[in-house]
Amino acid sequence: MPKITKSHITPYFEKQFEKLPKNLQKIAARKLLLFEGNSSHPSLNTHKLKGALSGFWAFSINDNFRVMFRFLKNNEVIYYDIDTHNIYK
Repeated sequence: MPKITKSHITPYFEKQFEKLPKNLQKIAARKLLLFEGNSSHPSLNTHKLKGALSGFWAFSINDNFRVMFRFLKNNEVIYYDIDTHNIYK
């Protein structure tokens, strides 16, 4: 997957990010930068979602937290949510 040229965030993503503990925010910020530089980096476990969420993708922040997003045209992405596995419900 190519390098991400531009990212967008939804207000909901921003709200969820702000709810995270500060140490997790720092980890998430590093993972977002890693994702934007190399969206298929093995440590991210980037994967396409299935079922009702089949238009979305996700990658891992740590063992518990995920970022849900969509790829847009021109190598852009939009981040929708950051949360535990509850993100998929």
